[in-house]
This record gives sequence, C-alpha cells and structure tokens, in this order.
Amino acid sequence: MPKKLKIKIAPSVLSADFSCLAREIHRIESAGADMLHIDVMDGNFVPNITIGPVVIKDIRKITKLPLDVHLMIKRPELLIDNFIAAGSDMITLHIETINASSFRLQAARLEKKNIKVGISLNPATPLSKIKPVLNIVDFVLVMSVYPGFPGQKFMASVLPKIKHLRAIFKGDISVDGGINQDTARQVVWAGANVLAAGSYIFKAKNYHKVIRGLKCLT
Repeated sequence: MPKKLKIKIAPSVLSADFSCLAREIHRIESAGADMLHIDVMDGNFVPNITIGPVVIKDIRKITKLPLDVHLMIKRPELLIDNFIAAGSDMITLHIETINASSFRLQAARLEKKNIKVGISLNPATPLSKIKPVLNIVDFVLVMSVYPGFPGQKFMASVLPKIKHLRAIFKGDISVDGGINQDTARQVVWAGANVLAAGSYIFKAKNYHKVIRGLKCLT
C-alpha cells in the first residue's frame, strides 16, 4: 500500500446493537473511527432490509463522523436525494444497479452538493465494469462478501482485484466483508486503505484496542 494513503476505519453500523445505537456510535467515535459505514438494503438487490433516510437523519444528529452511506438498492437514482437530505457525506452506488452513463449524471449532481461519490462492485463483478467511471469517483468499495448479511467469511479471491485496482486508481480503496485483523492485513498489502468492519469491531469488548490494531497494520 502506498505510504501516503493512511488506513481509515469505517465501522459498519449494521453490526451495532440497535437497542442502544447512540451509545454504540459515541463509543466508536471516541475509539478513533474515521467514518461510519451505513449499509442500506432494500430486500430487492439484496435479500435483506435494513435502514433508510429516517434513521440516518437521527444518526446525523448525534455524531460528527462522516456518514458513508452504501446503497445496496435497485434504482438508487430514485432515492439519492432522500439520503442527501438525511445528512449523508458519502454515497456509494453499486455498478450492478446503475449503468456508467447514469452514474456519471448522479456523480455530477453529488459533486455540486459536496457529497463524495463511490462505486462498489460485488466479488464476481470484474473491474472492467467500473473502469469507465474511475476518473470521476472519490473512492471504490470492493465487496469481499456477497452483500446482504453481516458476519460472512472473507473471500480471498478478491485480493488480485484489489491489487489490480490499486495499480490503476490512486484514490481511496475500501473493502467490506469479513474484515478482521488477519484479513485486514491481506487487503492492506493488496492496496486497500479503508476498512469497513462490522462484527469484528462491534462484537469486541474494547473498541479502541481493535480500531487501533487495524490502523497500525503498517
């Protein structure tokens, strides 16, 4: 990994205890997280339903951390404005749900609103699908599991994809799925610098220790 790109930690809220979400977020913030990764699922693109703009709006009230909103939904262009209004700082769209032409239109709109835009791809999706938009994105999110459920096992088959991506893309590369101390080390060495970790962080007794350990991989 290029030394100029520091490791950033994006705890995935999907793995938090929603019965005390505010407390969980405050703990994560004080433990040194760089942003919050928020998975939005529609029960259509992925076989699960999670949270929407209403919850994100309330999360925005209780933290200054950037909100990295990962839209795992079909026809995201119909709902993007709702997530912007709710307080999202970063919006990630899946290349499997939007074509390059439509993505460019949305990216231009987001740029005008000072919202960072990312493109994500599933494990089986080749890099060729996102190459036409790499010049307009702020970051790329590589899925190391198939999206839809937390706690899945990391797929090492994505490591060559990350390495290839780093060779052609100089921005932030995030990896989401099955991240722990061992798999984090692998993706960082492959070229990633943003770690979206859910269960590994939120199931730990000491958030600060876990986050510090991930940040000190290099």
